[in-house]
Amino acid sequence: MVLAQGEAESPAPAVRVETVRSRRPHRLLALLRRLRMDKLLEMIVWPDESIFWVIPAILAGRRVIRHERPSAIVVFTMPYSGALAGIALRRLSGLPLVVNFDDSPTCTDMHPYFPTRLHHRLARALEDFCIRHADAVVYVSARNLERVRARQPEAIRERLHLVRYGADPPQAPDVPPSRDFELVYVGAMSGWWSLVDAEPDPSPMARIYGAWTRLGRFELTKLDQRTSSPAVVGRAIVGAIASHAAWVGRVKLTVYGNPYPPALVERAMASAGVERVVEVNGPVPHEEVTAIVAGADLLFMTLPKRLDDSPGGRISAKTYEYLATDRPILAAVPRGENWDYLTGKDGVWLVAPDDEAGMRAAIVELASAKFAGSPMTFPREDLREELSYDTRAKEFAAVIRAALDARR
Repeated sequence: MVLAQGEAESPAPAVRVETVRSRRPHRLLALLRRLRMDKLLEMIVWPDESIFWVIPAILAGRRVIRHERPSAIVVFTMPYSGALAGIALRRLSGLPLVVNFDDSPTCTDMHPYFPTRLHHRLARALEDFCIRHADAVVYVSARNLERVRARQPEAIRERLHLVRYGADPPQAPDVPPSRDFELVYVGAMSGWWSLVDAEPDPSPMARIYGAWTRLGRFELTKLDQRTSSPAVVGRAIVGAIASHAAWVGRVKLTVYGNPYPPALVERAMASAGVERVVEVNGPVPHEEVTAIVAGADLLFMTLPKRLDDSPGGRISAKTYEYLATDRPILAAVPRGENWDYLTGKDGVWLVAPDDEAGMRAAIVELASAKFAGSPMTFPREDLREELSYDTRAKEFAAVIRAALDARR
């Protein structure tokens, strides 16, 4: 039985999903946003807007526990408010609790800054509180896990477990391969606004509002959001074409899953000078995406560059989805968890997020091979068992069994 805040489809026939409506004050929140008071909301609504879902979730959870009599409670976060509901239900029912931190508050890639220093301390305290009141805690990043484990008392460190995301090999498309060379990126890029030229002479009110939004902000690290866009790889493609005149119109990057306004995207790409070699599409059904990924000439991924060059803890789900294919992978990621996991993997070209020359060299090498009639592929059979959802499900089941055994 799954309790969800929004509408959600059942992942399997045997799984029943119940939507529990939040008691969020929609009109008040909408009014504050219209008044451009988002800063006030992020300071007083804590830990996130799902806090308004906690009481309905507890009430629904108690009813489900009485009727279904489950063996354990499993909570997936973020949003982090769901963990509070799980802890309350654990105390009320006596059932063991497993908390899965998909995106840990400790991960500075996901949380490079907080509204204030106090909010940062509260986030760490909430994470530690969840660990100490759960029977088992799951992390998807080894680096984040070790950072959190290091600050826990020795007695509860064994509650922390690593279970990565998974992916199964996609179905190869039943269409003849294109004669052109296509890079593919699946997912939302967040750096569009950083490519748009800032207003040259902002008004006094605009400067005041900008200062207000930054007031009290506590930054843990700075991210170069331009590298979370097609700007660098687009320029690398332009450079590759410039040195191979016959490639004009035959090498491009296609982005699938963009949620941002088309006008913003067009303006950003024109500003970066990559509009002729980058095509951006909106959301695509999952079954179509898997075929697109399986037929790409080169799979591209990027994570924002960390300006302090410190190692990051984030690992993208695309890492596993791409490795489940036989396609070459161009990974423009900072040093850290993603880089560590991809190092040594067959068919992976690793570069820094702003390494235009490295991207251009990889594109030239792979495009040259395809146009010569010998496109590169990398079956990666040795990774299939490790990456499969069956393997990940068994690992997660082992964590739940450990929580049950600990409670007994």
